[in-house]
Amino acid sequence: MTAAKGVVDAVLPPRCAACRVVTGGDGGFCADCWAKLDFLVGPACSRCDVPFDIAQGEGAMCGQCIADPPPYSRVHAPLVYGEVARSIVMRLKYGRRTGFARLMARMIAGAVQRVERAGDPPLIVPVPLHRWRLWNRGFNQSAEVGRHLAHLTGWPMEVDALMRHRRTPPLRGLGRTARLRTVAGAFSARPEKRNLLAGRRVLLIDDVFTTGATAASCAKALIRAGAAAVEVAAFARVVDRDRADPDLLYGRIDTG
Repeated sequence: MTAAKGVVDAVLPPRCAACRVVTGGDGGFCADCWAKLDFLVGPACSRCDVPFDIAQGEGAMCGQCIADPPPYSRVHAPLVYGEVARSIVMRLKYGRRTGFARLMARMIAGAVQRVERAGDPPLIVPVPLHRWRLWNRGFNQSAEVGRHLAHLTGWPMEVDALMRHRRTPPLRGLGRTARLRTVAGAFSARPEKRNLLAGRRVLLIDDVFTTGATAASCAKALIRAGAAAVEVAAFARVVDRDRADPDLLYGRIDTG
């Protein structure tokens, strides 16, 4: 530890990213919050990453993906969307704690690199916000995570390859079918970016994977623009499809 860092830590000691208690590490979690994290490391659907109760064999898919295959080929998410994961996401999006994007990117990188194959690296593309929501929030949380992921991995990124040309109402409280209907046709690839997307494997970045409706709409737009395949990476995914609304699953938290 340098003398300067020692002074900074004495004045502004490292705190748990979730509960803000003082910790001994930098930018991580306290022991209690770490123990509450539910990592997605067991058997899961090869398409959407929803966990299986028992191993189903390599390449097995869940019933939802068999009945209605999504346009994306894989989902990467290190965590189940639980209380601790939710606190990080809410503080980033609504508490404007953009520094949490690096923590999220670091955990996403681990999940993706665990199964990343040899060959050309993926092209990172964040889920875009509508221009009015971007103006109101001041930043795109998915783009912030994507930038840190690109820095950590060295993978290329196109921050504005997609645009959200239709303003959609909040998806809070909507089930999968309603979400799919709401975001259908809301995204498109920018014409000037089509040559960069052609033939590329795209890694679509979002903060939370809920029902897959937003990811599906974005993936369709990317494939129409010439992308060879689209994978999705999110900090956390909702597991219970029947109650797949983060704001209903957990109560409000202090974003300060």
